[in-house]
Amino acid sequence: MDKVTRTIAVITGSRAEYGLLRPVIKKLLASSLQLKLVVTGSHLSTSYGNTVKEIEADGIPIAKKIDILKFQDQPNPVLSTVAYTIQVFGKWFAEENPDCALVLGDRYEIFAVSQAAAMCGIPIAHISGGDITLGASDEYYRHCITKMASLHFPSCKDSYDRLLRMGEQPERVFLVGGLGDENIRNLPKMNAEELSVNLSFDLTKPFGLVTFHPETGFGHADPLLQLRSLLDAMEEAHTKTELRYRITKSNADQGGHEINKVWDEWSGDKRDWVLTVTSLGVTRYLSAMSCAAVVIGNSSSGVVETPTFGVPTVNIGNRQKGRILCENVLSVPAKKHDILSAITTSLTPSFSLKAHQTVSPYYGEDPSGSMVKILETWVGDPRLKEPKAFFDCI
Repeated sequence: MDKVTRTIAVITGSRAEYGLLRPVIKKLLASSLQLKLVVTGSHLSTSYGNTVKEIEADGIPIAKKIDILKFQDQPNPVLSTVAYTIQVFGKWFAEENPDCALVLGDRYEIFAVSQAAAMCGIPIAHISGGDITLGASDEYYRHCITKMASLHFPSCKDSYDRLLRMGEQPERVFLVGGLGDENIRNLPKMNAEELSVNLSFDLTKPFGLVTFHPETGFGHADPLLQLRSLLDAMEEAHTKTELRYRITKSNADQGGHEINKVWDEWSGDKRDWVLTVTSLGVTRYLSAMSCAAVVIGNSSSGVVETPTFGVPTVNIGNRQKGRILCENVLSVPAKKHDILSAITTSLTPSFSLKAHQTVSPYYGEDPSGSMVKILETWVGDPRLKEPKAFFDCI
């Protein structure tokens, strides 16, 4: 096939997702496929750091910017955003007609993009299917994307096996490893001194890297009540141990904006030991993780990426419930006493040694390179548009 006619649309809607997709995107630019990068979601919002600038700074050509965060003041902004995203991306897919759409993960905007692609007859390649996160609505978004997708790149063996049990054909499921693990191993990182200069905040003393998002699953907890427990625990831990904090604000999930307001208010008079930023970008974020005494919160990076570093982690609440929890992770309820106890334990020499001996289940030799080679083989293949046969593995 003529390489010019084989186009692959890659969609990114958040800072964390782009950080993972970055090596894949760069290798696609050097491949036999024509890349069309579509930037959407929180990337285009000043409230969430306008992180499209990070993509532009990388020199990656953007085919289209599609603004979808127009409904933040409505009673159900996620519902309105999903409906609007299906409409505008359906129009884009119909006009551009790429041979494949590559998506990562489980966020509601990617769920909507995938619906639009599927309804336009565009084959979907899906990264990180098969994971479990019972405390977030991402759980069912992710599995719905799996059933719409034609190619699958799970990040670990547990997720690979789960995809087969969901009926996906083995020849379409490729266990190549996790992109987060690859980033950590390959991306040049700053040391504590360099990062301190870059951020104008001393990170040479012990600090916690903190990210906290709302729990969005059915029966979800009050995010502000949970955050208050976290803040109280952080303050007491600082009083007892002089632990400092580097905080990355919440994402665009429903309730995230309210969390970010509290972060700003709480940290305003604590600038000698707290640094709060909207986004660090992948290089500074991973650099901070490598230097941190402990990672605290409920971000997926706390349980998926920290095992590669072997950094102690305090995972709070149910947002990541169902994911693999390695030996470096202490999982606790969103209660002050439990959080404080876990932070205290995480800072002990014995737990730090245990954490640094952790082996990541997400290791892969060259995940991004393997994905691109597989995509070069499959994109444009007529079989991707044929009805999927259900694989009965039992």
